Parts: sequence; C-alpha cells; structure tokens
Amino acid sequence: MNKKLDADFWSDRYSNKETGWDIGNVSAPLKAYFDQVSDKSISIMIPGCGNAYEAEYLLANGFTNITLVDISPLPVNALKEKLKAYDGKQLHIICDDFFNLEQRFDCIVEQTFFCALDPSLREKYVDKMHALLKPGGKLVGVLFNRSFEEGPPFGGNVEEYRNLFMEKFIIKTMEPCYNSISPRSGSEVFLVLVNKDQLG
Repeated sequence: MNKKLDADFWSDRYSNKETGWDIGNVSAPLKAYFDQVSDKSISIMIPGCGNAYEAEYLLANGFTNITLVDISPLPVNALKEKLKAYDGKQLHIICDDFFNLEQRFDCIVEQTFFCALDPSLREKYVDKMHALLKPGGKLVGVLFNRSFEEGPPFGGNVEEYRNLFMEKFIIKTMEPCYNSISPRSGSEVFLVLVNKDQLG
C-alpha cells in the first residue's frame, strides 16, 4: 500500500467526484436494521460518514443522538449546511480522524469505512471500536465479502472477519446480505457485533 489515505486523499476524491462508494441513499441492510430499533434515544456514531444518508434517515425517523465523523472537511462542511436544523441538537458533526475519538456510544454504524482503511489498520480498528462502544454496545453494518485488485476499497471474507473480531466481540450476526443494491449483490455480509465488555 503506497497511497497515503489521509484527509487530503479523501478531499481530493470528493473534489473530483470520485465517490464510487456513494450509493445516493440509505443502505437497504442498514435501513432494515434501523427500522426494528425501538429506543430512538440511543447514541449512534457513523465514522467515515461521507454524505451520511444513514444519518438523514435516522433523524427523519426520530432518532435523537447521532454523531458523524469524517476525516475530510469537504463532506463535514456540506453536512453542517445540509443538516443545520439538527446540528448541535440531535446531531453532532466532527471533522477528525476516527482513531482520535474518545466518546463512547451505544451503536456504531459501519458503512464503507472499514474497506476504506489500509488493511494494516484492521486490528487497530477492532481495538478502537471496542474502546468506543459502551458495554454491550453494538457494531452494526456491512462489509465486503470479496477481494479487490487494489484499493481502496479493500476487501475481505467472513473467515477473516470472524478471526478479527471474535476476541473482543460476540458475533451475533455475520451473514450474506439478502438486500444489497444490485452492483453489490452477493458480495456483502451484514454484521451485528456486541461488545464483550458486557460480560464483565
């Protein structure tokens, strides 16, 4: 990996409209998950939020404690304008590196963030997710179940993910997505991981 995946890299992608990961609306697997969450006061964080369609959906459906994080100021500034009616109330928008965060959350949403990180950071990602989630908190989202010739995005497979997460998380769900968008059909897994801190 010889690309420096820093704020400048991602800002260049936004500036040049090279945002192939952006599907233009809330991800269907995540929408289905959100629709069955009854407690709308839980604290939810979305790292690498980009255009944050998931946050728009959550806010429109009554969720009241959303934190968005992106390393690039371009999407952050756009979101602060687009969602200014919520900012500072139900919504908090942060421009920073995910690995600098210190808050704790009930739920963290994974949507094209893991696959955007250099694979050498995957163990660090797991450790940070574990640290950011409250006891019993959930990491919920979608990961690629395929390989790519080069990245980002960077792929992986279910066996790799199980080995990566099993020490610090209970793997409640890790199964093929039945409702991916057509370009990603058959190449995604949906996961619900529970922070093992709940076990004491």
